[in-house]
Amino acid sequence: MKKQKAQANYKLTQQIAAKKQPQQKKRDPFKERGIDSFIDFKDIKLLTRFLNEQGKLLPARITGASAKMQRKLTTSVKRARHLAFLPFVSEGTRY
Repeated sequence: MKKQKAQANYKLTQQIAAKKQPQQKKRDPFKERGIDSFIDFKDIKLLTRFLNEQGKLLPARITGASAKMQRKLTTSVKRARHLAFLPFVSEGTRY
């Protein structure tokens, strides 16, 4: 009796595992654009793509950026904020 249940459970787990589709690997958005060494802090259109509605930086697991490019992105966003190209806080979160 136990062998039948064990075989049934084994079959169920195999079926469940077979149904899962592998996730696509996230592509690095900077490599697609040909950016490999320097992220321009004056390119506001590019930088706002990596900010959420509140003005916070999106994590690399969401954007697909590599760790090295995420660090460069962080410094360029900080520079743009300091020079008033980007706001520190968006209008929606002030009130």
